[in-house]
Amino acid sequence: MKIKDFDGKNVYIVGGSSGIGLAAAEILSRRGSNVIIFARGRERLEAALERIDAAKKSDRQRFAFRQLDISKADDVEKVMGEAVEEFGAPDILINSAGRALPDYFENIGYEQLDASMKLHLYGNWNTIKALLPHLKQRKGYIVNVCSVLGFMGVFGYTDYAASKFALMGLTESLKSELKPCGVGISILCPPDTDTPGFEVENRNKPPETLAVSEGAGLMQPEEVAEVLIKGVEKGKFFIGPGSAKMIYRLKRYAPFLVDFVMDRDIRKVQAKKGNA
Repeated sequence: MKIKDFDGKNVYIVGGSSGIGLAAAEILSRRGSNVIIFARGRERLEAALERIDAAKKSDRQRFAFRQLDISKADDVEKVMGEAVEEFGAPDILINSAGRALPDYFENIGYEQLDASMKLHLYGNWNTIKALLPHLKQRKGYIVNVCSVLGFMGVFGYTDYAASKFALMGLTESLKSELKPCGVGISILCPPDTDTPGFEVENRNKPPETLAVSEGAGLMQPEEVAEVLIKGVEKGKFFIGPGSAKMIYRLKRYAPFLVDFVMDRDIRKVQAKKGNA
């Protein structure tokens, strides 16, 4: 399943008010899509909609936003139902909402684990569940935005990686289940990306986590979004921007090497802490 032409397509972007979601919305606006974005904060949504409208290809395009907390299944059903009635059924669904709050495992409470699972697993589950009948009718496409930490656990990200691994499992299962229905699906696994969420993420990173992530580089949301769109055009299941593709191959074919490098970086930091 591939999408070659985005002109006139109805695109629903969850987490579309900032970061990768907003960057994808702007690109799709330039490609002629009708875009509706979903997020919790109205102020960000309004600002994002102005940017999306400014990027439009023609005056025939339509843009809208809806406030939504995707962790609440009943709210998702209601808001998505209203969006379909008012905006039209989706041809493409991009699930881009997410956040990370790295810390040592002992410092991460149940509430944070619960929030991570509700956002990254249940939230994606809820939006797909609400929109799948329409996506089946239109032979549509789903993109779940995951992370490198969806296939590789990293020091300091226990709750985040657990929820992203779960998202990977959901997406792989759906790939098999939706193929006969003509619905395409991709999973985007970017490395560190310079989003507003990444700024928050960095505030409390353990030094070991910083050391492990230093070599992977930092991408811009626009770069990641471009790779996302190209991946959908080619019908790729796994979309790995930047260093993610290399990391994925190393983790799959030479996991001992990945472990060696991470363990080495962690030992260096802990040795310095022990000598301090």
